[in-house]
Amino acid sequence: MNEPPTLPAPHVCEQARLSRDARFDGLFFTAVSSTGIYCRPVCPAPAPKRENVHYYPNAAAAEAAGFRPCLRCRPELAPGNEQWQHGDHVVARALKLIEAGTLAEQSLDTLAARVGIGARQLRRLFVERLGATPVSVHTTRRLLFAKQLLTETALPVTEVALASGFRSLRRFNAAFAQANRIAPRELRRHPRTAAGAALVLRLGYRPPYDFPGLLAFLRTRALPGVELVDARSYARVFGPADAPGWLWLSAWPGGEHALQLQLHCPQPTRLLGVVTTLRRMFDLDANPQAIADTFRHDAVLGPLVARHPGLRLPGGWDGFEIAVRAILGQQISVAAARTLATRIVQRWGEPLTAGPLPGLERLFPTPAALAQADLREIGLTTARATTINTMAQALLDGRVDFRAEQSLDEFAARWVALPGIGAWTAHYIAMRALSAPDAFPAADLILRREAATDAAPLSTKALTERANAWRPWRAYAVIHLWRGASETLSPARRKKTEAMA
Repeated sequence: MNEPPTLPAPHVCEQARLSRDARFDGLFFTAVSSTGIYCRPVCPAPAPKRENVHYYPNAAAAEAAGFRPCLRCRPELAPGNEQWQHGDHVVARALKLIEAGTLAEQSLDTLAARVGIGARQLRRLFVERLGATPVSVHTTRRLLFAKQLLTETALPVTEVALASGFRSLRRFNAAFAQANRIAPRELRRHPRTAAGAALVLRLGYRPPYDFPGLLAFLRTRALPGVELVDARSYARVFGPADAPGWLWLSAWPGGEHALQLQLHCPQPTRLLGVVTTLRRMFDLDANPQAIADTFRHDAVLGPLVARHPGLRLPGGWDGFEIAVRAILGQQISVAAARTLATRIVQRWGEPLTAGPLPGLERLFPTPAALAQADLREIGLTTARATTINTMAQALLDGRVDFRAEQSLDEFAARWVALPGIGAWTAHYIAMRALSAPDAFPAADLILRREAATDAAPLSTKALTERANAWRPWRAYAVIHLWRGASETLSPARRKKTEAMA
């Protein structure tokens, strides 16, 4: 796959900046030489003179050039640019690893080795394509998250440092002051939350965003005891059992292009990982305009995109959980798969002695808990129970995993090597556990029927060929086709044939 351009065309950047177009928020940043500050395209400050403006593809590049983040538009609230994480090129794979926290625990040499090149070459590629080194991208990401925590919460500065990946308060203070020209405590004059209360954070996105549609998808699959989903919000409990956390996600009041996250996380070092997981799970960094441009002239998808322009790819909280539910959903309805998954949670999920929120009292079972479990006792067939046992053991053995840097083809090949897992299941897992934008379960009956232009469903081969025009966004085509089917089928037929798990 060819590498995407690092910036929109200059005239597009200029027009977006002057019109404060929210569709370009996070796709580039505007730096002003006369002030030394960089901003989001939506910054409400008076527009600077064109001769003083420089455009950068990301915040790290702007900071590497010596600019500091604007205190008014707050670059830390901009949605990410997930475009660069698509495909199998080296920079995309390295960026996925950086987002997964690899540089927080390992060296640049290790990061480079995991993508198959040397550290010097990786550094050169990052500077050429992104305008900043891998370490700068990692550091900027941590400091912007710290800035959000300092501005929006009352967390002690020491906990902010830990949450943003700094093990030394001294190093955090120095890095923050260098990047922001201000000490961390100077952002603490007006804390917005009481100490000890749940954190409240803004998670920005690029409009349009169909939050109700995403919630509707998750609501039919919600696991009682583990998560709560209604028409306006998503709530979940997460481990470890001895110090469980909880989260509640809803639309930000007042129509702002953001979700409101209420979060209780007893371990500060997990905060950034939780937020990163939620951004992936709710597809907050997608570029809906790029996706719509690919589908707009397609006879089948064009009308669907026009009807639901902000439809996003619903991810999952945990890869193992999604894998279990995908196996359960093979050739049965969503409702039936949910029933079986609920039985598994009630039988093998770890109960919490004091549920953090009403209705949230269990954790989803671990691979170790299900590797040897006799799943037949809750109604699974012998074959399906064996598949889940084998898959859980394969995860424990490292034969399969959810590593961020692996390609879609590599991931699918390793998973279909397990007994009982075919291409449909592997691609469904990739679509929801990895949020792989080009995953495509081509054997799905609904997809083959909805993509056809006559009454007869397409064959798997014919649909695969048809879907080549939808790359690299085939997973979004899946969601549009599934939703289109759910809107046209009768309730009885929908229950019988809807997309599995």
